[in-house]
Amino acid sequence: MLLRMSTLLLKTLREEPADAEVPSHRLLVRAGFVRRAAPGGYTWLPLGKLVLDRVAAIVRAEVIAAGGQEVAFPSLLPREPYEVSGRWTEYGDDIFTLRDRRDAEHLLAPTHEEMFTLLVQDMTSSYRDFPVLLFQIQTKFRDEARPRGGLLRGREFLMKDAYSFDLDDEGLQFSYGVMRATYQRVFERLGLRHTVVSAVSGAMGGSASEEFLATAEVGEDTFVGCTGCDYAANTEAVVTPAPPIREVTAPPLAVHDTPDTPTIAALVELANERRLGDRSDWTAADTLKNVVVTVHHPGRGDEVVAIGLPGDREVDLKRLNGVLAPATATLFDDFASRPDLVKGYLGPQGIAVRYLVDPRVVSGTAWLTGANEAGKHATDVVAGRDFTPDGTIEAAEVRAGDPCPSCADGSLTMRRGIEIGHIFQLGRRYTDAFKVDVLGADGKPVRPTMGCYGIGVSRAVAAIAEQHHDERGLCWPDAVAPADVHLVAAGRDGQVEAALALGETLSRAGLRVLVDDRPNVSAGVKFTDAELIGIPRAVVVGRRLAEGFAEVRDRRTGERQDVPLVDVPGVIAATLG
Repeated sequence: MLLRMSTLLLKTLREEPADAEVPSHRLLVRAGFVRRAAPGGYTWLPLGKLVLDRVAAIVRAEVIAAGGQEVAFPSLLPREPYEVSGRWTEYGDDIFTLRDRRDAEHLLAPTHEEMFTLLVQDMTSSYRDFPVLLFQIQTKFRDEARPRGGLLRGREFLMKDAYSFDLDDEGLQFSYGVMRATYQRVFERLGLRHTVVSAVSGAMGGSASEEFLATAEVGEDTFVGCTGCDYAANTEAVVTPAPPIREVTAPPLAVHDTPDTPTIAALVELANERRLGDRSDWTAADTLKNVVVTVHHPGRGDEVVAIGLPGDREVDLKRLNGVLAPATATLFDDFASRPDLVKGYLGPQGIAVRYLVDPRVVSGTAWLTGANEAGKHATDVVAGRDFTPDGTIEAAEVRAGDPCPSCADGSLTMRRGIEIGHIFQLGRRYTDAFKVDVLGADGKPVRPTMGCYGIGVSRAVAAIAEQHHDERGLCWPDAVAPADVHLVAAGRDGQVEAALALGETLSRAGLRVLVDDRPNVSAGVKFTDAELIGIPRAVVVGRRLAEGFAEVRDRRTGERQDVPLVDVPGVIAATLG
């Protein structure tokens, strides 16, 4: 492959795009890899499409090596299968829907579990047809409320989704293990530093959910690691170690006047000043905060729920929504309609809505909390004696230093990452919905069980850019770079002709070559563009051409060496390994 920049559809930018929030977005636009077409939608320009295709090729090769068979479904899908699975309603506003001229409803596919399941139902009949591993690499659509981060959160994106079908749980676990190892090989080949973490399944359903997170400061996912063991989890999946149940030793509940204390900080200060409950050592952790949320159940309306948690913690809505999925929660703000929910002074005793508590709120623990009257709080409000929760919920923020749920001695550290892959043991949610049965070896019907395995292909391009750049521009790994070598012709005394001739030689040797043969462009601009575009190695045909030399540059290390022109192909080949 030989590309000439004089004819390539390419425009580099010196200024950063006004809407760019993260380095990958800024650099991919500035270097001429993508162009914004609409909010959350990007056009892949020639150099960007080369990178995208190389990423997709690695994903495709590894999944095929694992036994995957590639198919391709349409993106425009009828409503009926999603009605059967229940996800037409569950997705809510997150999907694009439309009606055709016959007034039939359709959606632009966000995922394809239903279609894969129906295909297997149509194409299999016996245990002899299993196991099956199918995949596709296809554009998906989500109606993101706030597209941002360039390729990291868009409304249209390229995704590899694969599904395994097995006859029993042991087969599913084996398929899951194969795909887990496949993902690790994929991301190693892509040059992505990543961590595998426990996750929640969300609207997808299923169990044994794990995410592959590329380490990046701009990542939207926060995950934890342990200082004492190999535990790692998305914060949404962290399980809070609960203290042991205690015997009730606290005195009876007592109500106190606490005017002007709608906040935890104000309450703690007043409680210590007045020695409420004969104590002057109150901390926020001794208080029980009660947060009211509205839970939006798709297709079933809204529900008001109160969540009790230690007062030194905040409710993490992302974590809460991960637990509630497919339902979502927002903070309740219509207290005028519920005079029984006294804002700032709410307590769990006698509460008239569903009441869920943090796992730390165990039976026998005593709290300073609201008395359900304006300007009043109560001490010695004991769980199991003065109130009985309707259940527990993981909704409190996770902090660095929290105890590890997996080992006795470790504590949690916090990091950020970009989700690049997610795998689930779906089980029989979809085969049950569509009543998929095949004939077993014993002549009885068997219902297959499923695994789901997704990789964000276009998102992986952005994640690579996040991890592989410097202050001058992109630094692509060899495996995904749009070219193996960037030839820069300084532009005088036959240098362009020599660069093109060298490019032809390298191309015939099987290398991917980009030649900067642009006329009337200064050498300085060409060098700046070469660093911005980020091809791993550059060859400068310039001042020493008359002596028969070119300069070979390594984009990643900055190393430079003058090499006889005739030796350049061998030197470049040696760097490719």
